[in-house]
Amino acid sequence: MSALGAVVRPGRLSLPRSLRSDAVLLAAGVVLVAFVAACLFAPWLAPYDPDATDLGNVLAPSSPEHWLGTDQVGRDTLSRLLYGARTSLVGPLLVVVTSTVLGVLVGMVAGWRGGWLDATLSRVLDIAFAFPALLLAILAVSLFGKGLAAPVMAMSIAYTPFVARQVRGLVRSARSRPYVSAYAVQGFGPVDVALRRVLPNIAPVVLAQATVLFGYALLDLAALSFLGLGVQPPTSDWGAMINESRGAVLLGQPLTAVVPSVAVIVTVVAFNLLGEELGDRIARRDA
Repeated sequence: MSALGAVVRPGRLSLPRSLRSDAVLLAAGVVLVAFVAACLFAPWLAPYDPDATDLGNVLAPSSPEHWLGTDQVGRDTLSRLLYGARTSLVGPLLVVVTSTVLGVLVGMVAGWRGGWLDATLSRVLDIAFAFPALLLAILAVSLFGKGLAAPVMAMSIAYTPFVARQVRGLVRSARSRPYVSAYAVQGFGPVDVALRRVLPNIAPVVLAQATVLFGYALLDLAALSFLGLGVQPPTSDWGAMINESRGAVLLGQPLTAVVPSVAVIVTVVAFNLLGEELGDRIARRDA
């Protein structure tokens, strides 16, 4: 009886955990697909021109004509939210892609070569960690001007050490695996083994890390736009929308600030949950 209990009990406990895991992935995926669809199909989904003003309809509440109301100059909030998804998601995507490519390159070289090159690159990464991404982006804006390009470049540099350090550790661990030695014995060159054998094995972990970084990049870029240093009006952007709606909040019309704020929070949480869940699944698979 005890042996049977030992077999049944883990199965009964693992089922709810699996269901919770699937539910998290499904919920995060639905949210992200919805925002990506809004980004891609904004011209067809938006009921109005996002920059069209109507001074006779300022700070209008929700209505059949304006589902989410209007802002301080009469622009439709829903239209600006849909178009704002473009700049709010494209910016973080550029940051994550650039920092991941640079981080994988630096981490692969440092972890695979080792020796003085590894020590030198590791010290450079340690120095880069001392500069917060948001502070580096503000410095870039002060040097190159406001907009999206300067913060994206600065944050790409600031996020590179996070990816590089993780890849370096994974590569150093993979070098001691039997399959790497087996490929070397068969005559495969070190570059071929690193790029065609090791890199595909660590790619899922890097993808999970990139998913989490996307949420942080979105939050940082939204903060810059809120401060007036990122995307400039009249371009739609969630952070800029929150900044522009401060006066409406003081007038007792918080909807124009709540809508983009909720969009930022929900998107960041969805990316974080997705990245953490992917990381947990990879860890359980490799355990």
